[in-house]
Amino acid sequence: MQARYPAPDLNDLPEDIKAKVLEVQEKAGFVPNVFLALARRPAEWRAFFAYHDALMLKEASGNPNGSLTKGEREMIVTTTSAANHCLYCVVAHGAILRIYEKQPLVADQVAVNYRKADITPRQRAMLDFAMKVCLQSDAIEEADFEALHAHGFDDEDAWDIAAITAFFGLSNRMASFSGMQPNPEFYLMGRVAKPAKAT
Repeated sequence: MQARYPAPDLNDLPEDIKAKVLEVQEKAGFVPNVFLALARRPAEWRAFFAYHDALMLKEASGNPNGSLTKGEREMIVTTTSAANHCLYCVVAHGAILRIYEKQPLVADQVAVNYRKADITPRQRAMLDFAMKVCLQSDAIEEADFEALHAHGFDDEDAWDIAAITAFFGLSNRMASFSGMQPNPEFYLMGRVAKPAKAT
């Protein structure tokens, strides 16, 4: 079946986008489908990945704008993407979550039922807040912030949790409506040890 929105050829992309895609390919060993699927609209691609990087690539230590680790950020994405039934994001970000947390089971657990997952009470409170933003953002109230504060999160952390949830709500819907499929490579990432390099 022909894709309704075929991805552009890498060589037809603007130079800045092509350079970024090649950088990702060098690091990951493949090009995640989202990088080409969204490149059909270069201005939107640039805006999407600029906001993605601002939210997801911050370091927790010494960061004045929140304390979430990269693994916790991916946990939010995986959990809320599952609530939004986004196959691409659950598989892709679940893979990244497994790598960051070095726990091969946690991504599957939080995608199915984070309340039963092997995560800390702090992370459960974080995901409670994220899920409320995902499903009932209009019902967020002071008690929701207080529940986060009880686990050491501050208001900047709450902003991060909400912004990640909202941004990936956009990503989930774009991936789902357009039929974006996860790369096969994502399914095994972080589940099995890489073979040792020959010496």
